[in-house]
Amino acid sequence: MHRLADEFSPLHFAEGRLELLDQTRLPGTERWFSCATVEEIADAIRRLAVRGAPAIGIAAAYGLVVALVDPDDPEPDPARRIANARAILGATRPTAVNLHWALGEGEKAFARLAALPLPEMAVRLLDWARALHADDVERNRRMAAHGAVLFAPGVRALTHCNAGALATGGIGTAVGVLGAAFRAGRLAHVWVGETRPLLQGARLTAWEMLRLGIPHQLVTDSMVGALMARGLVDRVVVGADRIASNGDAANKIGTYTVAVLAERHGVPFYVAAPLSTFDPSIATGAEIPIEERAGREVTELAGERVAPIGTSGFNLAFDVTPAELITALITEEGVLEPPFGPPIARALAIGRPSKRTSGNRM
Repeated sequence: MHRLADEFSPLHFAEGRLELLDQTRLPGTERWFSCATVEEIADAIRRLAVRGAPAIGIAAAYGLVVALVDPDDPEPDPARRIANARAILGATRPTAVNLHWALGEGEKAFARLAALPLPEMAVRLLDWARALHADDVERNRRMAAHGAVLFAPGVRALTHCNAGALATGGIGTAVGVLGAAFRAGRLAHVWVGETRPLLQGARLTAWEMLRLGIPHQLVTDSMVGALMARGLVDRVVVGADRIASNGDAANKIGTYTVAVLAERHGVPFYVAAPLSTFDPSIATGAEIPIEERAGREVTELAGERVAPIGTSGFNLAFDVTPAELITALITEEGVLEPPFGPPIARALAIGRPSKRTSGNRM
């Protein structure tokens, strides 16, 4: 049985299959299911059964392994299997850069193995994927330790969406920081934003808070301003799905609104993310592709229609918080302060994940 603890992952690879905790069933049902094909993994990513930028990247890495070991794939050429898998998986979610980063790193890893027999190639590529997964776990720990020192006894924090163990390979990004601060006696309470329209805060972050033993309360997204006006929020910590070279950060829709309110009320606003979430190829957040999901996610709630027939929904899944609204970026290489351009470049130069995983047993 899989149980949530500090060292928890929503995905595991065993016997040629990727096992996933179905996050669409939480919090009511803790259901694990297996994916034996690339298409099944892609479907799991699209329907948010596995979600969160780091976790999506790890799932994609294992997806490349599945492409090699799938006995029912009629394609005999391993290189074409990898290329097909990258195309299928890469088309699932446009905003989370970890997905495309992991697929690119996996293709490089495969190229170094191309001369090997297929069985050995698959074993060695699995070694690479597991090393990437383990690296994310370690980076989560380091990020949490760096972020915890930004807190003080009695702090009341607010977080938006879910950036915990469910979204990563380890203890989480924002929730990892909150957990470390709580264990250090530096956090008293967490306000959990519900995160409309799919309620990742209500369904997932609250689920994790309970299992970590962190005092918390669920609030509507529209309550954030009132909480801050009453002086009830001392810190905001969120995750990210892509961060531009200047520090602009894309995260779940509603994050920008929280950042504006934090600026208005003088509340520090922190973004916690591993370096695999940084995209040095883009200068600003204006270049980040924003996923638009089905309008029915807005007009329906838990499958029940809440808007009148004839009313359509507009559903941007992410927004971009400008760097000037971010107090600091919390990474595994330390806390980066504005102006973010130079510290981001330095951190990427010394700590990009590929520098630590590319040589594993290749």
